[in-house]
Amino acid sequence: MDFVNATKGKLSLPLVVQDMLSYMREAPDAEYKITIGSDSQNKEQRRQTTFVTAVIVHRVGKGARYYIHKKSRPLFKAMRQRMYTEASMSLLVCSKLQELFEELPQQSPNLEIHLDIGQNGATQPLIKELLGWVEGSGYEAKIKPDSFAASKVADRYTRV
Repeated sequence: MDFVNATKGKLSLPLVVQDMLSYMREAPDAEYKITIGSDSQNKEQRRQTTFVTAVIVHRVGKGARYYIHKKSRPLFKAMRQRMYTEASMSLLVCSKLQELFEELPQQSPNLEIHLDIGQNGATQPLIKELLGWVEGSGYEAKIKPDSFAASKVADRYTRV
């Protein structure tokens, strides 16, 4: 699974971890959060759905670095299926990141999953299910308006 960073280009997930650690070493006393979020966009004319997963290392109050994985699949018409696929993609990346961090000598950071669902709109009925799935998998989860990795960063790249 390859990711793209605007300045580093194409990176494998192990290289993403190395780049995040390098970024964190630049300011070791800063507070960091690592968030993972996915979003999707149907492209009816092409009969496909574009899924984007964003991995963000946020130096709280002082910027961030992010990495994008983009994948197209045959059209997903059902919103519920798209939301579950987004969550599963985030969970998959999150678990792989967790494994990679656990192989390193320093303490593993807390990973947070951002879901592109919220209290307003058609995704509201899915909140309890998706939050339960993510939190039951051992990760903290955020929904809109606090789920910027999914609703802002990943969303931006589904439209390109």
